[in-house]
Amino acid sequence: MKKLYFNYIDSFGGLSKEVWWLALITLINRAGTMVIPFLSLYLTESLDFSLSNVGWIMSAFGLGSVFGSWLGGKLTDKIGYYKVMLFSLFATGFLFVGLQYLTTFSSFCIGIFFVMLVADAFRPAMFVALSAYSKPENKTRSVTLIRLAINLGFSAGPAIGGLIITFMSYGGLFWVDGITCVLASFLLLNVLNPKTARTIDEVEVVNPKSAYNDKTFWVFLVAMSLFGIVFLQFFSTIPLYYKDAHGLSELEIGLLMGMNGFIIFALEMPLVKWLENSKRTKSGLMFIGAALTGLSFVILTTTSWVGILIVSMLLVTVGEMIAFPFSNAFAMDRSKKGNKGEYMALYSISFSVAHIFSHNGGMHLIESVGYDNTWFVVSALALVCMLLLFILRQQLKPEKVTV
Repeated sequence: MKKLYFNYIDSFGGLSKEVWWLALITLINRAGTMVIPFLSLYLTESLDFSLSNVGWIMSAFGLGSVFGSWLGGKLTDKIGYYKVMLFSLFATGFLFVGLQYLTTFSSFCIGIFFVMLVADAFRPAMFVALSAYSKPENKTRSVTLIRLAINLGFSAGPAIGGLIITFMSYGGLFWVDGITCVLASFLLLNVLNPKTARTIDEVEVVNPKSAYNDKTFWVFLVAMSLFGIVFLQFFSTIPLYYKDAHGLSELEIGLLMGMNGFIIFALEMPLVKWLENSKRTKSGLMFIGAALTGLSFVILTTTSWVGILIVSMLLVTVGEMIAFPFSNAFAMDRSKKGNKGEYMALYSISFSVAHIFSHNGGMHLIESVGYDNTWFVVSALALVCMLLLFILRQQLKPEKVTV
């Protein structure tokens, strides 16, 4: 047990203090966006919006995320990642506070669009900063640390948000969200100021290549969008399946979903370090991650035994722990060929697009063809994703890089 503990601690070794500060800022930011998990409840219960209206608002949410990621990438290449991150955090705080005063359908659609436009400009800038603050050999583990911060934030946020709603109402939720974003911006201002922060891997490209002309990268982006559509079912249709097909209570669903976050927190960093030391390429590891995630849906159709839900969750968790860190590291490595903000913006957009299509598509499929047939369709998408990742690997061979 002692050896396991020290091996776990050792897996975090070698990361720069700037990466640790960036992880803390991300943790505060993600825990602060606690209004998001309660958005549907707020819209239906407090504002009396119909489910159809909520669907359109979530589409505006997704579109804001797409345009925000694109804008963040453009601005990062123009003015630098530090200024973009600082502005995004600070302005998002005020926008979150103002969102509570929008009570009509049209105004809330516009409001949530602009909130996400500004908030998600942070993501590509953060990825570029992460690359600059990391040694080449530590980039994947740096990404993993940020993922741990995001998962911890998403775990703590809803719990704290539930308490705030209970004792302060939804209005308090918007205020706390806004204040935490502003606090994160002040922390960024103090600990990652360019005058004091140490840049480790700042690569200047003389004739930068546009990501839009990088055909190999586009194959990767389409594969990641498909992976996102598959993976995000675990946050929309899968909880419904747990309740409708297996009769699980909200507590049981919460425990099962919580198992995902606990395993990631406990095992992802050691797993990533072990895989980094293996001879497998990033594209090969992404392929394995996509295969495990697709398999997690296939096995749901094989039996009605409730224990299969745990097996499925274990498969998707391992798939996620492999696919996300190495896909992110692949995008950061690829961005050295050109405009880094542009590359990381497109990577972020690939998952924003998945958000737009995943939830609505899954819901409509369940309504039309039922759960089992929906899982077959989702598995087929995972298979297409794997095919694209195989094509990606073939395209990378002439470049003679270990990706």
